[in-house]
Amino acid sequence: MKLYLSGHGDRYAMEQLQLCLFPEEPMEFCETPFRGDGAVSRLSYGGKYLTATAKITRQGKASRAMQRLPLERETHSLRRRILQRAYYLAALPLLDAAPAWGALSGVRPTKLTTRHLFAGGTPESADRLLEQTFFVTPARRKLCVQASLASAAAVERLIGSDVSVYIGIPFCPTRCSYCSFVSQTGGRAGTLLTPYLDCLLREIETVGTGLRRAGLTVRTLYIGGGTPTTLSAQQINLLMQTVERHFDLSRLIEYTVEAGRPDTVDSEKLRVIRALGANRVSINPQTMNDDVLRAVGRPHSAADVERAYAQAVGAGFSSINMDLIAGLPGDNPESFSRSLHRVLALDPSNVTVHTLALKKGADLFARREQLPPQTAVETMVAHANDVLSARGYAPYYLYRQKYMSGSLENVGWCRDGDMCLYNIYMMEELTSILALGGGAVSKRMLPDNCLERQCNPKYPKQYVERIEEVLRAKAVLLDQLTKDEKAGIIKR
Repeated sequence: MKLYLSGHGDRYAMEQLQLCLFPEEPMEFCETPFRGDGAVSRLSYGGKYLTATAKITRQGKASRAMQRLPLERETHSLRRRILQRAYYLAALPLLDAAPAWGALSGVRPTKLTTRHLFAGGTPESADRLLEQTFFVTPARRKLCVQASLASAAAVERLIGSDVSVYIGIPFCPTRCSYCSFVSQTGGRAGTLLTPYLDCLLREIETVGTGLRRAGLTVRTLYIGGGTPTTLSAQQINLLMQTVERHFDLSRLIEYTVEAGRPDTVDSEKLRVIRALGANRVSINPQTMNDDVLRAVGRPHSAADVERAYAQAVGAGFSSINMDLIAGLPGDNPESFSRSLHRVLALDPSNVTVHTLALKKGADLFARREQLPPQTAVETMVAHANDVLSARGYAPYYLYRQKYMSGSLENVGWCRDGDMCLYNIYMMEELTSILALGGGAVSKRMLPDNCLERQCNPKYPKQYVERIEEVLRAKAVLLDQLTKDEKAGIIKR
């Protein structure tokens, strides 16, 4: 669908909303006015009011809406809000059904309600904000507010000069058809893995030294990927021993290692991971339907998932996350329900339910075979929410992605308060994140809820070739964090 802006340049927000409301229609931004189907978002200033109008034409049918804001109340966020509301209200008559997230766009809907709670709001007033301002449905309002309450509880566990650390292992034995993450697979992975690990150990040493100099301690640590358990037991041992040697882990409360692919997991690796301090792992089936596993290119069975889970329990893990994806090719509400109940029979402390997102870097984006219809995906997600709630799980973090089926969401569910704190701190941007490895993105928290990003080279080969540049950039970032700490402006 075409999009033309007049009187404002808030392109990102409007494109995101258009993608959410019309996900099946190609996005085309226009620099000049056009005729025919498409959307026009216009902003104009009058004597007393700022007026946002939207006109959307789809299949020859046109719809219009207008929103106004007194000029004395104008802020960037309120100006964006009336633009989004006008666009949503114009789109609504052209849609088959009201979208679950209403006029909210972006990947972090909970940031709105979390900040509302931090500013003194209540769960009830946060719910009204979502309903009256953004037209969010009751089910999504409940998810959002519950996740924000979990975020508020997670903030209370931050003490002093805390940071979180992410270490990326962008290697996998094979690529799943839905995956768009940067990761090496197959023969090239074997060639690159050793030099990559050598460079990563150097970055760990540099960052550890800088954190100690700054007087900063690591509160949560997350080793993700890719698939970290693509490493051998000996390589995992070397990696985690290097972390232990160079980082101050005296105040560490959460240490996660993703062991997501059961075809890369064995008892020896899990015992090493547990012995070196990790207290949380992910064993991620995505589905417990063997036919669906084959359809997405995962060369393991549901029985392998159960075997890996039992090995994790045997290694001493009690905090175990399991991922499921709603909307995979060949799946349907009945088989998804069977997957969910088979996972719950293992009694994990965390279950994360993802909605399939068709990313441009994934094989599935171009080859959309056997994908369940949007209504079926909505049924899967609603069923998971109902079952998990009935089983005593509560939502603790939530985010959305582009090209997500039904413009729904990914939700982390936990039992007995056993939430993944790293995921909350990262998604809600509540503390600085030091990210190491290829494609890793560090976030330095600044005053007034601002942040500064620093990106490592995206691909493993680039990371290895540019490691000296990476180390210099990290040294600069750590010097900045040291100055922030001395000036008392570290995010608390």
